[in-house]
Amino acid sequence: MTLDQIIALIVLVAVVGVMIHGRMRSDVVALSGAAALLLFGVVRPVEVQSAFASPAVIALAGLFVIAYAIELSGLLGLMIRKATGLCRRFGATGIWVVIGLCGSVGGFLNNTPVVVLAAPVVRDMAKSLKLSPKRFLMPLSHVTVMGGLLTLIGTSTNLLVNDMARNAGQPVFSLFEITPVGLVIALVGGLWLYFVGARQLGRTAGAEEAAEAERERLAAEAEAARRSGRSRWRLPFSLPSLTAFGESRSRDGTGDAHLGDIDLYASADRPLQWKRALIALAVFVLVVAAAGLGVAPIAAAAFAGAVALILLGVLTPEEAYSGLKPDILLLIAGMVVVGTAIEVTGLAAQGAGLLIEVIRPFGPLGALIVLYGVTLFATELLSNATVAVLVTPIAVALADSLGVDARPFLVAVMMAASAAFATPFGYQTNVLVYQMGGYSYMDFVRVGAPLNLITWAAAMVAIPIFFPF
Repeated sequence: MTLDQIIALIVLVAVVGVMIHGRMRSDVVALSGAAALLLFGVVRPVEVQSAFASPAVIALAGLFVIAYAIELSGLLGLMIRKATGLCRRFGATGIWVVIGLCGSVGGFLNNTPVVVLAAPVVRDMAKSLKLSPKRFLMPLSHVTVMGGLLTLIGTSTNLLVNDMARNAGQPVFSLFEITPVGLVIALVGGLWLYFVGARQLGRTAGAEEAAEAERERLAAEAEAARRSGRSRWRLPFSLPSLTAFGESRSRDGTGDAHLGDIDLYASADRPLQWKRALIALAVFVLVVAAAGLGVAPIAAAAFAGAVALILLGVLTPEEAYSGLKPDILLLIAGMVVVGTAIEVTGLAAQGAGLLIEVIRPFGPLGALIVLYGVTLFATELLSNATVAVLVTPIAVALADSLGVDARPFLVAVMMAASAAFATPFGYQTNVLVYQMGGYSYMDFVRVGAPLNLITWAAAMVAIPIFFPF
Protein backbone atom coordinates (compact mmCIF):
# COMPACT_ATOMS: atom_id res chain seq x y z
CA MET A 1 0.00 0.00 0.00
CA THR A 2 1.12 3.54 -0.71
CA LEU A 3 1.46 6.18 1.99
CA ASP A 4 -1.64 7.99 0.73
CA GLN A 5 -3.63 4.76 0.88
CA ILE A 6 -2.48 4.09 4.45
CA ILE A 7 -3.44 7.61 5.55
CA ALA A 8 -6.81 7.40 3.78
CA LEU A 9 -7.52 4.04 5.41
CA ILE A 10 -6.56 5.29 8.88
CA VAL A 11 -8.81 8.35 8.48
CA LEU A 12 -11.65 6.17 7.20
CA VAL A 13 -11.41 3.75 10.13
CA ALA A 14 -11.21 6.65 12.59
CA VAL A 15 -14.24 8.38 11.09
CA VAL A 16 -16.33 5.19 11.08
CA GLY A 17 -15.24 4.28 14.60
CA VAL A 18 -16.10 7.67 16.06
CA MET A 19 -19.47 7.67 14.30
CA ILE A 20 -20.32 4.24 15.68
CA HIS A 21 -19.26 5.41 19.14
CA GLY A 22 -21.85 8.15 18.76
CA ARG A 23 -20.54 10.71 21.23
CA MET A 24 -19.56 13.32 18.63
CA ARG A 25 -21.79 14.96 16.02
CA SER A 26 -21.55 13.23 12.66
CA ASP A 27 -20.97 16.45 10.72
CA VAL A 28 -18.03 17.37 12.99
CA VAL A 29 -16.54 13.89 12.53
CA ALA A 30 -16.87 14.08 8.74
CA LEU A 31 -15.33 17.56 8.56
CA SER A 32 -12.47 16.46 10.82
CA GLY A 33 -11.72 13.56 8.49
CA ALA A 34 -11.81 15.86 5.47
CA ALA A 35 -9.45 18.31 7.20
CA ALA A 36 -6.99 15.53 8.04
CA LEU A 37 -6.97 14.27 4.44
CA LEU A 38 -6.37 17.78 3.16
CA LEU A 39 -3.64 18.43 5.72
CA PHE A 40 -1.73 15.28 4.76
CA GLY A 41 -2.09 15.99 1.04
CA VAL A 42 -4.19 12.93 0.26
CA VAL A 43 -6.75 15.19 -1.40
CA ARG A 44 -6.13 18.54 -3.06
CA PRO A 45 -7.85 21.81 -2.16
CA VAL A 46 -9.66 21.76 -5.49
CA GLU A 47 -11.16 18.37 -4.65
CA VAL A 48 -12.35 19.64 -1.28
CA GLN A 49 -13.81 22.70 -2.96
CA SER A 50 -15.67 20.55 -5.48
CA ALA A 51 -17.13 18.46 -2.63
CA PHE A 52 -18.62 21.51 -0.93
CA ALA A 53 -19.96 22.78 -4.25
CA SER A 54 -21.16 19.39 -5.53
CA PRO A 55 -24.53 19.17 -7.29
CA ALA A 56 -25.86 16.97 -4.47
CA VAL A 57 -25.16 19.64 -1.85
CA ILE A 58 -26.62 22.42 -4.03
CA ALA A 59 -29.72 20.37 -4.86
CA LEU A 60 -30.32 19.42 -1.23
CA ALA A 61 -29.88 23.01 -0.06
CA GLY A 62 -32.48 24.22 -2.55
CA LEU A 63 -34.90 21.41 -1.76
CA PHE A 64 -34.56 21.99 1.99
CA VAL A 65 -35.50 25.64 1.52
CA ILE A 66 -38.49 24.80 -0.69
CA ALA A 67 -39.74 22.13 1.72
CA TYR A 68 -39.34 24.55 4.61
CA ALA A 69 -41.46 27.12 2.76
CA ILE A 70 -44.23 24.54 2.29
CA GLU A 71 -44.03 23.63 5.98
CA LEU A 72 -44.10 27.28 7.16
CA SER A 73 -47.07 28.05 4.93
CA GLY A 74 -49.19 25.53 6.84
CA LEU A 75 -49.93 23.51 3.70
CA LEU A 76 -48.42 20.30 5.05
CA GLY A 77 -50.39 20.67 8.27
CA LEU A 78 -53.60 21.19 6.29
CA MET A 79 -53.00 17.98 4.33
CA ILE A 80 -52.52 16.02 7.56
CA ARG A 81 -55.64 17.52 9.14
CA LYS A 82 -57.74 16.66 6.09
CA ALA A 83 -56.45 13.11 6.32
CA THR A 84 -58.00 12.74 9.76
CA GLY A 85 -61.41 12.69 8.06
CA LEU A 86 -60.43 9.42 6.42
CA CYS A 87 -59.61 7.94 9.80
CA ARG A 88 -62.94 8.95 11.27
CA ARG A 89 -64.85 7.61 8.28
CA PHE A 90 -63.06 4.33 7.60
CA GLY A 91 -61.58 3.44 10.99
CA ALA A 92 -58.36 1.41 10.99
CA THR A 93 -58.42 1.25 7.19
CA GLY A 94 -58.43 5.04 7.14
CA ILE A 95 -55.32 5.11 9.32
CA TRP A 96 -53.53 2.88 6.85
CA VAL A 97 -54.64 5.16 3.99
CA VAL A 98 -53.11 8.11 5.86
CA ILE A 99 -49.89 6.13 6.32
CA GLY A 100 -49.81 5.38 2.59
CA LEU A 101 -50.38 9.04 1.72
CA CYS A 102 -47.53 10.05 4.03
CA GLY A 103 -45.30 7.58 2.20
CA SER A 104 -46.21 9.16 -1.12
CA VAL A 105 -45.43 12.63 0.20
CA GLY A 106 -42.11 11.29 1.47
CA GLY A 107 -41.05 10.80 -2.13
CA PHE A 108 -40.86 14.57 -2.56
CA LEU A 109 -40.56 16.19 0.88
CA ASN A 110 -38.37 15.60 3.91
CA ASN A 111 -40.15 12.86 5.83
CA THR A 112 -39.34 14.17 9.32
CA PRO A 113 -41.92 17.01 9.32
CA VAL A 114 -44.40 14.64 7.66
CA VAL A 115 -44.11 12.19 10.56
CA VAL A 116 -44.04 15.00 13.14
CA LEU A 117 -47.44 16.16 11.92
CA ALA A 118 -48.98 12.76 11.15
CA ALA A 119 -47.87 10.83 14.24
CA PRO A 120 -50.20 12.52 16.77
CA VAL A 121 -53.12 12.12 14.34
CA VAL A 122 -52.39 8.41 13.94
CA ARG A 123 -51.92 7.97 17.69
CA ASP A 124 -55.15 9.73 18.67
CA MET A 125 -57.27 8.03 16.01
CA ALA A 126 -55.93 4.62 17.03
CA LYS A 127 -56.86 5.29 20.65
CA SER A 128 -60.34 6.48 19.64
CA LEU A 129 -60.82 3.12 17.89
CA LYS A 130 -59.57 1.24 20.99
CA LEU A 131 -56.52 0.07 19.07
CA SER A 132 -52.91 0.29 20.15
CA PRO A 133 -50.96 3.18 18.55
CA LYS A 134 -48.03 0.77 18.44
CA ARG A 135 -49.67 -0.99 15.51
CA PHE A 136 -49.49 2.14 13.39
CA LEU A 137 -46.69 4.49 14.53
CA MET A 138 -43.77 2.26 13.56
CA PRO A 139 -45.33 1.44 10.16
CA LEU A 140 -45.84 5.19 9.67
CA SER A 141 -42.11 5.77 10.08
CA HIS A 142 -41.10 2.79 7.92
CA VAL A 143 -43.53 3.64 5.11
CA THR A 144 -42.35 7.26 4.90
CA VAL A 145 -38.77 6.01 4.70
CA MET A 146 -39.75 3.68 1.85
CA GLY A 147 -41.50 6.61 0.20
CA GLY A 148 -38.10 8.28 -0.08
CA LEU A 149 -37.07 5.48 -2.45
CA LEU A 150 -39.61 6.57 -5.07
CA THR A 151 -37.72 9.50 -6.60
CA LEU A 152 -34.20 10.80 -6.93
CA ILE A 153 -35.05 13.68 -4.58
CA GLY A 154 -36.85 11.47 -2.05
CA THR A 155 -33.81 11.26 0.21
CA SER A 156 -30.34 12.76 0.39
CA THR A 157 -28.91 9.28 -0.15
CA ASN A 158 -30.22 9.08 -3.71
CA LEU A 159 -28.82 12.47 -4.66
CA LEU A 160 -25.49 11.67 -3.04
CA VAL A 161 -25.09 8.32 -4.82
CA ASN A 162 -26.02 10.03 -8.07
CA ASP A 163 -23.38 12.71 -7.48
CA MET A 164 -20.66 10.21 -6.51
CA ALA A 165 -21.46 8.12 -9.58
CA ARG A 166 -21.20 11.21 -11.80
CA ASN A 167 -17.76 11.89 -10.34
CA ALA A 168 -16.78 8.33 -11.28
CA GLY A 169 -17.79 8.94 -14.90
CA GLN A 170 -21.23 7.35 -14.79
CA PRO A 171 -24.30 8.94 -16.43
CA VAL A 172 -26.62 10.69 -13.98
CA PHE A 173 -30.07 9.37 -13.07
CA SER A 174 -33.25 11.16 -14.06
CA LEU A 175 -35.79 12.19 -11.43
CA PHE A 176 -38.14 9.20 -11.79
CA GLU A 177 -35.69 6.62 -13.16
CA ILE A 178 -35.53 4.69 -9.89
CA THR A 179 -39.30 4.91 -9.29
CA PRO A 180 -40.18 1.38 -10.54
CA VAL A 181 -37.70 -0.27 -8.19
CA GLY A 182 -38.64 1.96 -5.27
CA LEU A 183 -42.32 1.30 -5.90
CA VAL A 184 -41.83 -2.48 -5.83
CA ILE A 185 -39.89 -2.27 -2.56
CA ALA A 186 -42.43 0.11 -1.00
CA LEU A 187 -45.41 -2.03 -2.04
CA VAL A 188 -43.87 -5.30 -0.83
CA GLY A 189 -42.69 -3.72 2.41
CA GLY A 190 -45.98 -1.92 2.99
CA LEU A 191 -48.04 -5.07 2.43
CA TRP A 192 -45.84 -7.04 4.82
CA LEU A 193 -46.26 -4.35 7.46
CA TYR A 194 -50.03 -4.34 6.96
CA PHE A 195 -50.61 -8.09 7.04
CA VAL A 196 -47.79 -9.29 9.31
CA GLY A 197 -45.52 -6.69 10.89
CA ALA A 198 -48.12 -4.50 12.56
CA ARG A 199 -49.88 -7.54 14.02
CA GLN A 200 -46.74 -8.35 16.01
CA LEU A 201 -47.11 -5.08 17.90
CA GLY A 202 -49.71 -3.96 20.49
CA ARG A 203 -53.35 -4.86 19.89
CA THR A 204 -55.57 -2.79 22.17
CA ALA A 205 -55.34 0.70 23.63
CA GLY A 206 -56.45 -0.65 27.00
CA ALA A 207 -53.51 -3.00 27.25
CA GLU A 208 -51.14 -0.19 26.36
CA GLU A 209 -52.68 2.10 28.95
CA ALA A 210 -52.26 -0.63 31.57
CA ALA A 211 -48.63 -1.10 30.58
CA GLU A 212 -48.03 2.65 30.71
CA ALA A 213 -49.62 2.83 34.18
CA GLU A 214 -47.32 0.02 35.32
CA ARG A 215 -44.28 1.86 33.93
CA GLU A 216 -45.33 5.03 35.73
CA ARG A 217 -45.81 3.08 38.98
CA LEU A 218 -42.34 1.56 38.76
CA ALA A 219 -40.83 4.94 37.95
CA ALA A 220 -42.61 6.49 40.96
CA GLU A 221 -41.35 3.72 43.22
CA ALA A 222 -37.81 4.14 41.92
CA GLU A 223 -37.96 7.89 42.49
CA ALA A 224 -39.29 7.41 45.99
CA ALA A 225 -36.54 4.92 46.75
CA ARG A 226 -33.92 7.28 45.38
CA ARG A 227 -35.17 10.17 47.51
CA SER A 228 -35.14 7.99 50.63
CA GLY A 229 -31.66 6.69 49.84
CA ARG A 230 -32.90 3.09 49.67
CA SER A 231 -32.35 2.52 45.96
CA ARG A 232 -30.97 -0.96 45.38
CA TRP A 233 -30.97 -0.83 41.61
CA ARG A 234 -30.76 1.63 38.78
CA LEU A 235 -31.35 1.69 35.04
CA PRO A 236 -28.28 1.08 32.88
CA PHE A 237 -29.02 4.39 31.17
CA SER A 238 -31.08 7.49 31.72
CA LEU A 239 -33.78 8.70 29.35
CA PRO A 240 -31.77 11.83 28.43
CA SER A 241 -28.75 9.70 27.58
CA LEU A 242 -30.93 7.38 25.49
CA THR A 243 -32.36 10.38 23.65
CA ALA A 244 -28.86 11.73 23.10
CA PHE A 245 -27.83 8.40 21.61
CA GLY A 246 -30.77 8.60 19.23
CA GLU A 247 -29.73 12.11 18.24
CA SER A 248 -26.16 11.08 17.55
CA ARG A 249 -27.32 8.13 15.45
CA SER A 250 -29.95 10.02 13.43
CA ARG A 251 -29.48 8.88 9.89
CA ASP A 252 -28.87 12.29 8.41
CA GLY A 253 -26.47 13.12 11.20
CA THR A 254 -28.33 16.23 12.26
CA GLY A 255 -28.22 15.75 16.00
CA ASP A 256 -31.35 17.89 16.48
CA ALA A 257 -31.92 18.67 20.18
CA HIS A 258 -34.50 16.41 21.86
CA LEU A 259 -35.54 14.86 18.54
CA GLY A 260 -37.82 12.40 20.32
CA ASP A 261 -39.41 15.05 22.54
CA ILE A 262 -43.19 14.97 22.20
CA ASP A 263 -43.26 18.76 22.74
CA LEU A 264 -42.24 19.03 19.10
CA TYR A 265 -45.64 17.81 18.03
CA ALA A 266 -47.48 20.71 19.64
CA SER A 267 -45.51 23.37 17.75
CA ALA A 268 -45.09 21.64 14.39
CA ASP A 269 -48.51 22.53 12.96
CA ARG A 270 -48.94 26.06 11.64
CA PRO A 271 -51.95 28.08 10.47
CA LEU A 272 -52.55 27.98 6.72
CA GLN A 273 -51.48 31.03 4.73
CA TRP A 274 -53.10 30.46 1.34
CA LYS A 275 -51.05 32.89 -0.76
CA ARG A 276 -47.79 31.70 0.70
CA ALA A 277 -48.83 28.05 0.36
CA LEU A 278 -49.94 28.31 -3.26
CA ILE A 279 -46.79 30.10 -4.39
CA ALA A 280 -44.55 27.62 -2.54
CA LEU A 281 -46.46 24.69 -4.02
CA ALA A 282 -46.30 26.19 -7.54
CA VAL A 283 -42.54 26.69 -7.25
CA PHE A 284 -42.10 23.13 -6.01
CA VAL A 285 -44.15 21.72 -8.90
CA LEU A 286 -42.14 23.75 -11.41
CA VAL A 287 -38.87 22.50 -9.91
CA VAL A 288 -40.02 18.87 -10.10
CA ALA A 289 -41.34 19.35 -13.64
CA ALA A 290 -38.14 21.02 -14.85
CA ALA A 291 -36.00 18.25 -13.39
CA GLY A 292 -38.34 15.44 -14.45
CA LEU A 293 -38.61 16.65 -18.06
CA GLY A 294 -34.88 17.26 -18.34
CA VAL A 295 -35.28 21.01 -18.84
CA ALA A 296 -32.67 21.69 -16.14
CA PRO A 297 -30.49 19.63 -13.80
CA ILE A 298 -31.96 19.00 -10.36
CA ALA A 299 -29.36 21.17 -8.68
CA ALA A 300 -30.06 24.13 -10.97
CA ALA A 301 -33.85 23.78 -10.70
CA ALA A 302 -33.82 23.48 -6.90
CA PHE A 303 -31.42 26.39 -6.48
CA ALA A 304 -33.49 28.60 -8.78
CA GLY A 305 -36.66 27.60 -6.93
CA ALA A 306 -35.19 28.49 -3.54
CA VAL A 307 -34.05 31.91 -4.78
CA ALA A 308 -37.44 32.51 -6.41
CA LEU A 309 -39.20 31.96 -3.06
CA ILE A 310 -37.11 34.76 -1.55
CA LEU A 311 -37.67 37.11 -4.49
CA LEU A 312 -41.43 36.45 -4.37
CA GLY A 313 -41.58 37.23 -0.67
CA VAL A 314 -42.65 33.74 0.37
CA LEU A 315 -39.57 33.44 2.57
CA THR A 316 -37.33 36.03 4.14
CA PRO A 317 -33.60 35.42 3.71
CA GLU A 318 -33.42 34.57 7.42
CA GLU A 319 -36.14 31.94 7.05
CA ALA A 320 -34.38 30.50 4.00
CA TYR A 321 -31.16 30.18 5.97
CA SER A 322 -33.07 28.50 8.81
CA GLY A 323 -34.35 25.87 6.39
CA LEU A 324 -30.93 25.02 4.94
CA LYS A 325 -30.01 22.33 7.51
CA PRO A 326 -26.27 23.14 7.31
CA ASP A 327 -25.36 20.21 9.57
CA ILE A 328 -26.69 17.74 6.99
CA LEU A 329 -25.01 19.59 4.10
CA LEU A 330 -21.66 19.74 5.89
CA LEU A 331 -21.89 16.05 6.81
CA ILE A 332 -22.43 15.17 3.18
CA ALA A 333 -19.66 17.47 1.95
CA GLY A 334 -17.19 16.08 4.49
CA MET A 335 -18.03 12.50 3.61
CA VAL A 336 -17.71 13.27 -0.10
CA VAL A 337 -14.11 14.31 0.61
CA VAL A 338 -13.52 11.00 2.41
CA GLY A 339 -15.10 9.13 -0.48
CA THR A 340 -12.96 11.03 -2.97
CA ALA A 341 -9.84 10.02 -1.06
CA ILE A 342 -10.91 6.36 -1.16
CA GLU A 343 -11.36 6.60 -4.90
CA VAL A 344 -8.28 8.63 -5.93
CA THR A 345 -5.89 6.58 -3.80
CA GLY A 346 -7.12 3.34 -5.37
CA LEU A 347 -8.62 1.89 -2.16
CA ALA A 348 -12.01 1.52 -3.81
CA ALA A 349 -10.57 -0.46 -6.68
CA GLN A 350 -8.61 -2.69 -4.31
CA GLY A 351 -11.69 -3.26 -2.13
CA ALA A 352 -13.72 -4.18 -5.19
CA GLY A 353 -10.94 -6.50 -6.30
CA LEU A 354 -11.02 -8.37 -2.99
CA LEU A 355 -14.79 -8.59 -3.18
CA ILE A 356 -14.62 -9.87 -6.74
CA GLU A 357 -12.34 -12.73 -5.71
CA VAL A 358 -14.98 -13.93 -3.27
CA ILE A 359 -18.11 -13.53 -5.41
CA ARG A 360 -16.80 -14.00 -8.95
CA PRO A 361 -18.17 -17.57 -9.19
CA PHE A 362 -21.68 -16.24 -8.47
CA GLY A 363 -21.71 -13.73 -11.32
CA PRO A 364 -23.26 -10.24 -11.42
CA LEU A 365 -26.43 -11.24 -9.57
CA GLY A 366 -24.43 -12.74 -6.71
CA ALA A 367 -22.34 -9.57 -6.57
CA LEU A 368 -25.52 -7.49 -6.44
CA ILE A 369 -26.91 -9.57 -3.58
CA VAL A 370 -23.69 -9.28 -1.59
CA LEU A 371 -23.32 -5.55 -2.23
CA TYR A 372 -26.90 -4.89 -1.09
CA GLY A 373 -26.34 -6.92 2.07
CA VAL A 374 -23.07 -5.17 2.92
CA THR A 375 -24.70 -1.77 2.38
CA LEU A 376 -27.74 -2.74 4.43
CA PHE A 377 -25.65 -3.95 7.36
CA ALA A 378 -23.44 -0.86 7.29
CA THR A 379 -26.48 1.43 7.24
CA GLU A 380 -27.73 -0.06 10.51
CA LEU A 381 -24.49 1.18 12.10
CA LEU A 382 -23.72 4.41 10.25
CA SER A 383 -25.57 7.33 8.68
CA ASN A 384 -26.85 6.75 5.17
CA ALA A 385 -24.70 9.58 3.82
CA THR A 386 -21.60 7.89 5.18
CA VAL A 387 -22.53 4.52 3.71
CA ALA A 388 -23.43 6.03 0.33
CA VAL A 389 -20.07 7.75 0.06
CA LEU A 390 -18.10 4.69 1.13
CA VAL A 391 -19.90 2.09 -0.97
CA THR A 392 -20.64 3.95 -4.21
CA PRO A 393 -17.03 3.95 -5.49
CA ILE A 394 -16.79 0.25 -4.66
CA ALA A 395 -20.04 -0.40 -6.54
CA VAL A 396 -18.68 1.28 -9.67
CA ALA A 397 -15.36 -0.53 -9.45
CA LEU A 398 -17.17 -3.82 -8.84
CA ALA A 399 -19.25 -3.41 -11.98
CA ASP A 400 -16.18 -2.48 -14.02
CA SER A 401 -14.36 -5.58 -12.77
CA LEU A 402 -17.29 -7.77 -13.79
CA GLY A 403 -17.59 -6.03 -17.15
CA VAL A 404 -21.26 -5.09 -16.60
CA ASP A 405 -23.30 -1.92 -16.32
CA ALA A 406 -22.82 -0.11 -12.98
CA ARG A 407 -26.41 1.14 -12.87
CA PRO A 408 -27.99 -1.84 -11.06
CA PHE A 409 -25.27 -1.69 -8.41
CA LEU A 410 -25.80 2.05 -7.89
CA VAL A 411 -29.55 1.54 -7.51
CA ALA A 412 -28.85 -1.20 -4.96
CA VAL A 413 -26.77 1.24 -2.92
CA MET A 414 -29.55 3.84 -3.08
CA MET A 415 -32.13 1.37 -1.84
CA ALA A 416 -30.07 -0.43 0.80
CA ALA A 417 -28.64 2.78 2.28
CA SER A 418 -32.16 3.96 3.11
CA ALA A 419 -34.26 0.81 3.56
CA ALA A 420 -32.76 -0.27 6.90
CA PHE A 421 -35.36 -0.68 9.62
CA ALA A 422 -33.98 -2.87 12.41
CA THR A 423 -32.95 -0.20 14.95
CA PRO A 424 -34.96 2.62 16.55
CA PHE A 425 -32.12 5.09 16.05
CA GLY A 426 -31.38 4.41 12.41
CA TYR A 427 -33.58 7.27 11.22
CA GLN A 428 -34.97 10.47 12.75
CA THR A 429 -38.56 9.38 12.24
CA ASN A 430 -37.85 6.14 14.12
CA VAL A 431 -36.66 8.17 17.12
CA LEU A 432 -39.86 10.21 17.04
CA VAL A 433 -42.23 7.23 17.08
CA TYR A 434 -39.96 5.27 19.44
CA GLN A 435 -40.82 7.52 22.36
CA MET A 436 -44.37 8.41 21.34
CA GLY A 437 -45.34 4.75 20.89
CA GLY A 438 -43.49 3.46 23.93
CA TYR A 439 -41.66 0.83 21.89
CA SER A 440 -38.82 -1.32 23.14
CA TYR A 441 -35.61 -1.75 21.20
CA MET A 442 -36.60 -5.32 20.41
CA ASP A 443 -39.89 -4.16 18.90
CA PHE A 444 -37.87 -2.57 16.11
CA VAL A 445 -35.67 -5.63 15.74
CA ARG A 446 -38.66 -8.00 15.66
CA VAL A 447 -40.44 -6.01 12.94
CA GLY A 448 -37.51 -4.34 11.20
CA ALA A 449 -35.19 -7.30 10.68
CA PRO A 450 -37.75 -9.34 8.67
CA LEU A 451 -38.67 -6.17 6.79
CA ASN A 452 -35.00 -5.75 5.86
CA LEU A 453 -34.91 -9.27 4.46
CA ILE A 454 -38.20 -8.92 2.58
CA THR A 455 -37.28 -5.60 0.94
CA TRP A 456 -33.83 -7.04 0.15
CA ALA A 457 -35.46 -9.94 -1.70
CA ALA A 458 -37.86 -7.58 -3.49
CA ALA A 459 -34.97 -5.39 -4.59
CA MET A 460 -33.05 -8.37 -5.94
CA VAL A 461 -36.02 -9.24 -8.14
CA ALA A 462 -36.85 -5.70 -9.26
CA ILE A 463 -33.40 -4.23 -9.90
CA PRO A 464 -32.29 -6.71 -12.60
CA ILE A 465 -35.66 -6.33 -14.34
CA PHE A 466 -35.61 -2.53 -14.57
CA PHE A 467 -31.79 -2.16 -14.70
CA PRO A 468 -30.36 -5.15 -16.60
CA PHE A 469 -26.70 -5.99 -16.27
